[in-house]
Amino acid sequence: MNLKYAAALSMVAMLAAGAARANEIIHYEADLTGPNGAKGTVTAELEPSEMTFAYRATYSGLSGPATMAHFHGPADPGKDAPPVVAVPDPRLPIGGSVRLTDKEMADLEAGKWYFNVHTAANPGGEIRGQLKEVGR
Repeated sequence: MNLKYAAALSMVAMLAAGAARANEIIHYEADLTGPNGAKGTVTAELEPSEMTFAYRATYSGLSGPATMAHFHGPADPGKDAPPVVAVPDPRLPIGGSVRLTDKEMADLEAGKWYFNVHTAANPGGEIRGQLKEVGR
């Protein structure tokens, strides 16, 4: 095999591998907890090539009706940050899809997003959980 042909095959293989990685769906989840025994879960998928983030959330045991819910970031676990994606309707079932910016995608992929459910009794948030990647 000549050197030019081998180099071309190698380049094609690298481009194909890069394209496959770009189309991978990245899965995330978070366990939502708080000080008053309420709990919940969030599952989400990021489609990097389309920059699309789809999510679902459930919760139970809140002190009252959910008044708001958001994805916040960038923040390390236990730290606070402003909302980056607002949930239009925090009543169950929660679900939706949004298109992210490059910065938002980078923060999400770096583990810097958390989900927070707010109530009237806990306007700063009653339950929250840090999103973590769980698979591709």
